Amino acid sequence: MATMTDTSLRLTRTIRADLATVFEAWTEPAQLNRWSAPEGMTIETEVDLRIGGRYRIRMKSPDGEIFTAVGEYQEIDRPNRLVYTWGWEETGNDHYETKVTVEFFDRGGATEVVVTHELFPDADLAGEHHEGWTSCLNRLEGLYAS
Repeated sequence: MATMTDTSLRLTRTIRADLATVFEAWTEPAQLNRWSAPEGMTIETEVDLRIGGRYRIRMKSPDGEIFTAVGEYQEIDRPNRLVYTWGWEETGNDHYETKVTVEFFDRGGATEVVVTHELFPDADLAGEHHEGWTSCLNRLEGLYAS
């Protein structure tokens, strides 16, 4: 399920894994490298999981184009909630910073993940990120599909 406005998006997905496993998939570099970029991209991550700590997700497309998401952790409530800033290193994408809130809900052996990404400067950027998050969540869901 997904909803969008001109400046925000919200996606919900149920992952067939327990709460701790899904939270780890969102916070451990080895796990993030398996899913945290749109389908078809390779991923390298760095994570300093603490309030004020930074992360870096380097995504490489099949044609060699690089996209690097960076930000700072603002809230860590293991295994229920993460809040962090989101921006881009590459020139041309470095003119705005947004905010991501990820909530994790125990659904009896599965985990409902709610991603809220907000503070986009316009609807086009919100739409592009909606596509990206949808693809990432497809990858994450696929890791635990039976």
